[in-house]
Amino acid sequence: MADSISLNPVRKNSKRIAYYNTGRHSRYSLEDELTSLDEMPLMMSEEGFEKEESDYQTLPRARVEQARGGLGWFLLGGWKMLCGRCWDCLTHICRRRKEAKARTVWLGCPEKCEEKYPRNAIKNQKYNFLTFVPGVLYQQFKFFLNLYFLVVACSQFVPSLKIGYLYTYWGPLGFVMAVTMVREAVDEVRRYQRDKEMNSQLYSKLTVRGKVQVKSSDIQVGDLIIVEKNQRMPADMIFLRTSEKNGSCFLRTDQLDGETDWKLKVAVLCTQRLPALEDLFSINAYVYAQKPQLDIHSFDGNFTREDSDPPLHESLSIDNTLWASTVVASGTVIGVVIYTGKETRSVLNTSHAKNKVGLLDLELNRLTKALFLAQVLLSVVMIALQGFVGPWFRNLFRFIVLFSYIIPISLRVNLDMGKSAYGWMIMKDEHIPGTVVRTSTIPEELGRLVYLLTDKTGTLTQNEMVFKRLHLGTVSYGTDTMDEIQTHLVRSYAQQAAPSQAPGQPSSAAPSTGTASASTPSRKPVPAGPKVRKSVNSRIHEAVKAVALCHNVTPVYDHSADVATETETAEADQDFSDDNRTYQASSPDEVALVRWTESVGLTLVTRDLSSMQLRSPAGQTLSFLILQVFPFTSESKRMGIILREESTGDITFYMKGADVAMTSIVQYNDWLEEECGNMAREGLRTLVVAKKGLSEEQYQDFESRYSQARLSLHDRALKVVAVVESLEREMELLCVTGVEDQLQADVRPTLELLRNAGIKIWMLTGDKLETATCIAKSSHLVSRSQDVHIFKPVSNRGEAHLELNSFRRKHDCALVISGDSLEVCLRYYEHEFVELACQCPAVVCCRCSPTQKAHIVKLLQQHTDNRTCAIGDGGNDVSMIQAADCGIGIEGKEGKQASLAADFSITQFKHIGRLLMVHGRNSYKRSASLGQFVMHRGMIISTMQAVFSSIFYFASVPLYQGFLMVGYATIYTMFPVFSLVLDQDVKPEMALLYPELYKDLTKGRSLSFKTFLIWVLISVYQGGILMYGALVLFESEFVHVVAISFTALVLTELLMVALTIRTWHWVMVLAELFSLLCYAASLAFLNEYFDLAFIITPAFLWKVSAITGVSCLPLYIIKYLKRKFSPPSYSKLSS
Repeated sequence: MADSISLNPVRKNSKRIAYYNTGRHSRYSLEDELTSLDEMPLMMSEEGFEKEESDYQTLPRARVEQARGGLGWFLLGGWKMLCGRCWDCLTHICRRRKEAKARTVWLGCPEKCEEKYPRNAIKNQKYNFLTFVPGVLYQQFKFFLNLYFLVVACSQFVPSLKIGYLYTYWGPLGFVMAVTMVREAVDEVRRYQRDKEMNSQLYSKLTVRGKVQVKSSDIQVGDLIIVEKNQRMPADMIFLRTSEKNGSCFLRTDQLDGETDWKLKVAVLCTQRLPALEDLFSINAYVYAQKPQLDIHSFDGNFTREDSDPPLHESLSIDNTLWASTVVASGTVIGVVIYTGKETRSVLNTSHAKNKVGLLDLELNRLTKALFLAQVLLSVVMIALQGFVGPWFRNLFRFIVLFSYIIPISLRVNLDMGKSAYGWMIMKDEHIPGTVVRTSTIPEELGRLVYLLTDKTGTLTQNEMVFKRLHLGTVSYGTDTMDEIQTHLVRSYAQQAAPSQAPGQPSSAAPSTGTASASTPSRKPVPAGPKVRKSVNSRIHEAVKAVALCHNVTPVYDHSADVATETETAEADQDFSDDNRTYQASSPDEVALVRWTESVGLTLVTRDLSSMQLRSPAGQTLSFLILQVFPFTSESKRMGIILREESTGDITFYMKGADVAMTSIVQYNDWLEEECGNMAREGLRTLVVAKKGLSEEQYQDFESRYSQARLSLHDRALKVVAVVESLEREMELLCVTGVEDQLQADVRPTLELLRNAGIKIWMLTGDKLETATCIAKSSHLVSRSQDVHIFKPVSNRGEAHLELNSFRRKHDCALVISGDSLEVCLRYYEHEFVELACQCPAVVCCRCSPTQKAHIVKLLQQHTDNRTCAIGDGGNDVSMIQAADCGIGIEGKEGKQASLAADFSITQFKHIGRLLMVHGRNSYKRSASLGQFVMHRGMIISTMQAVFSSIFYFASVPLYQGFLMVGYATIYTMFPVFSLVLDQDVKPEMALLYPELYKDLTKGRSLSFKTFLIWVLISVYQGGILMYGALVLFESEFVHVVAISFTALVLTELLMVALTIRTWHWVMVLAELFSLLCYAASLAFLNEYFDLAFIITPAFLWKVSAITGVSCLPLYIIKYLKRKFSPPSYSKLSS
């Protein structure tokens, strides 16, 4: 059923172009005769499209490239981009690997491989023993803040630059580095243990001497591997044999493509027919496989057996493959390994995890650069006022070191500890149980998101299909009237039971039975059918029977191996119990339909490749021979099956599909389109079911033409479709079914909450277009009143150009686009497409591969500069989660792969509302306040140092030395400042009730150059008041200046913390009192710095109180006036 998504498209008159070229800013670089289309501006009519190409001289992408040129671009960051590109080129040259090629793999003979292939080992570690320390140090010191601290600390080894004690500089820096290394080491050990667990899984390898156990990491290309039920595929393999008699098995592919539908795989016919397993070594055979590719939905290869005469050749397709990371759902399979390790499809579609850095960290990094420039400028001013006398250059460096507290090292420590506290609060929140913070460095990102990219299956939906509606045209049955269907069905089969004892005699009840209606076409009475009004019993019987037969579902029994023969009805009934039966299918819709027919009395008992059996409400077994099956494809949007009923010999062609495909196939009616629209508006997935009776002559004629078409060497697909379509005419419309894909709990209110918060939601799914559109409407991702623009399939530049013009004319409509159309648009009109899509209230991308999902995330990051969040629950979402600025994984039915790779792991989609609105808000607001306050703490003491030096003849002498500086940054002020991590401006209930408050966070107003400058002015004012006040009031003793100014400084900081707090917590009060007591107690031990006799005098107390009052009182007055006359939005809600 899966559509083939070409990741390496081939166009006429052009070379094959790699779609994913990660080394370039523009993803595509194409040369062909259609390049002039790039010069056409969008918003042209079709007439304009036909004009001369020379009329259009402007190229949007060229304008972007031109904007990159020039000195301004180079100085504002272009140099960094150029350096990055040079580094990428050097890395590419050093790491250049041998290009992967197509290969010939001999069965069970790894030694015959012509080339050396990668080891089949999983490795997610970032470092090894040699690169750990250099790697961690590089990751830390690539930030200006940490590099600055390192340079300042190293300068203290130079005697002429030494200002204070070494421990005052190296102690904090060493502590930060030690904590970072321990944290990275713990994470690295965990990654190593997870990898070791996966690589140590044991598998049975088939050899000439029998079965041997091998580790997953020791598997090689050419090995024959046996995989048991519920076991993971260790590598990419070709399916050779299975324990299932029908030569097929089901795979769970949720960790690869995100779909929980089981995929049917077929063994190679030549090897499946071998009498015994050991015979695989008695034949001389090989597999020719294409080179490793990204596309998980296609495969081209051949199987050749050379020891037969003539040699046997069998073509291989995606149906014969067993990709790594999939799980066997039925039976035991044997496969030959063709790709290992880094060449497997799952690894190729997984991007490497990057070290994520929060936007707040980048903003603080920019502010520290500004502070450094201010520090250098202040030092130059001091030297200039000094007159550049003496060794001024050395003095300049001494001043730089002297003012180094303007960028406090405690900034990094406080922020890291704050992030850990936020993570702990998130995990302890009882409203979102089971939430795990796996990346503790970016909790503030939760408060800055603009785009949310979500998976569909298992994220928005439970992937549990429930049958909701059966519509027969004149009557509709819902969940509350299903018992009526059961009653009608029982009555119909009861009427059929009496004449069935004399099958040769017709009866009056015959028209109401499915058997009679199926046999009528052979007597050519079909045109008279619509004229006879069938009974309700007959119509329900035919509809339910068609639903029970037209599918690709297989019933599976855990203990069915004990059954001797399927024809022994009594024994079959005994083993084929309803409790022991599970259904396997490629589509959950089909499973829901078959489960529904079972609930109303018509049960699918057995099925293989050639037959199926139903059990009627009366317990009778109805046997059917499967003559032909026409599988569902995205192009046809329908599936069909031709069956022969064994008891009567009647041949019937059943078909079901989407209403758009079936409308032209069924006989004329006046209700189909309207009812399908009504059911779709209810969020139901609709299928139209129809049938057509065939005579023996009609079927034989069809089979002859069908066989010829399938053997055709030219245009085989078109000829097969044409033959099948010859049957699809004037079919009898039986019913319309409505199935609901149940949404996750509270998905609708959560999506509405996120939309009101200004977050744009994009749904990226590997599912079909119709399904994705249906879920987008039922989940209210797209509101009922909103138009939906379904982007038509495009395959070249011209089609993409016209379709983009058509889309641009739409206003305020949601966009639905498929993965292959998206690929074409991005190849030619990347910038224009992203600009248009970003204006949509919602975007749905269907049939997306894992790599395409990650590419869409990167496009949004490049073109919008906004923060992105990706949420998913399957292995196919890992690349998207790792590429996003913030990745959220859901622990669900599809395993833990996504949640383990994510930055945050939640158990339900609805938890994302509280995670963003409450914890994201608090983390960002608190970190912004904490970061700016710590910088204020450094700037105020640097201002005091500048005032002190300027008064005392610009001497580069420190105002406070030794323990005073260490104590100021730690025990005297650390606890109250750090208690800001408990502050909140809005209660959680208010943040959830008014999600519009979240919009202010995305504008970054809590930490900006404006707020930073306000803190700079406050620091300059308070530092000047404290220093000048102490100098004015001191009694000709320098030690008194230190005592008065330092005590006033500590009290000012404690009062400023109280001024900054918006909601008091008992811990904050405790921290303030504790710091004050610690300072008062330490005065007795600071004889070296303070005159204890002076400290206990009333003069000291009033002088300190006066200076502190002058420095803080105006700020309290300004805050009161501001809150009274210009209150922030959140304070209005609180009041």
